Amino acid sequence: MQPSALPDLVLPDLAHNRTSPVHWLATATAMAGVIALAGVLTPDPATASQPGGKPARPHVAAPNPAAVTFPLKCGGAGTTVTRKASGDLDGDGSSETVAAVRCDAGSGTPPSGIYVLTWPGTGEGPPRIVATLVSPADQQSVGALAIGDGAVTATLLGYSSPDVPRWNPDVRQQVKWRWQGGKFVRSVPSQARSV
Repeated sequence: MQPSALPDLVLPDLAHNRTSPVHWLATATAMAGVIALAGVLTPDPATASQPGGKPARPHVAAPNPAAVTFPLKCGGAGTTVTRKASGDLDGDGSSETVAAVRCDAGSGTPPSGIYVLTWPGTGEGPPRIVATLVSPADQQSVGALAIGDGAVTATLLGYSSPDVPRWNPDVRQQVKWRWQGGKFVRSVPSQARSV
């Protein structure tokens, strides 16, 4: 293309067609203002859950076993919580409580039950029992109870025969439960040992 082929354009002499440090400073100031305004006007974080997932719950304290009536038949003796542990067992972001509970008999070692407590789905009302991991009918007591890595672990103490006094369990068993497929699954127990 030849330079003579372009028409001569007549442009007005504009004062701002040459840059100076003042122009760059004004441009940088304007850009900083736009970036600051964009930071203030950003939308709130998304709160929708992923398809098939559970919506996140706000953080609340783990359920208190003192607020629960346990299904133990203790006559007039009442119940006592001997051990408890809290943690998220089902991956929903809220803590559940696992409680070992027995009759408050005053002597001997009454059998214990291990119960999983959670808040109602509506968030209203007292905590409720959602699972029984060990029933008092199993005639065992609980030596240790913990929650770790989304699993409940316990040391169960029992009896090798009906002749063993109920205040002196002679069998120890380590057990673990994990939430799988909508229920608590007990792992293959280790060999029971005499204590």
